[in-house]
Amino acid sequence: MEKPNMHYIDDLAGDDAPFRQKLVAILKDELPREIVDYKDSLANGNLRGAAESVHKLKHKISLLGMEKSYYIAEEFEVNLKEGSTILKDDFDAILVTMQNFAEEL
Repeated sequence: MEKPNMHYIDDLAGDDAPFRQKLVAILKDELPREIVDYKDSLANGNLRGAAESVHKLKHKISLLGMEKSYYIAEEFEVNLKEGSTILKDDFDAILVTMQNFAEEL
């Protein structure tokens, strides 16, 4: 499983520590809410809503430098739009990894 990292955030922020802190704060604030939205949509059978949540979560995936995971999320988003939950387990594992990483920041 691919591991999240801070390389992209560090590159974006450069020497601007307050900006880096702001990016981390946004990540820590938005990630759990977006995961809840995704899970709620799935639980309610709203695959279109789940696809929208996955789309938002893709940005967090790329922010955490998870390139392979981004492509899984991209394919999963398409699957959801087509009414399929294929790749759900893979995507859910990515979310757990990201959430654990964000909690440690």
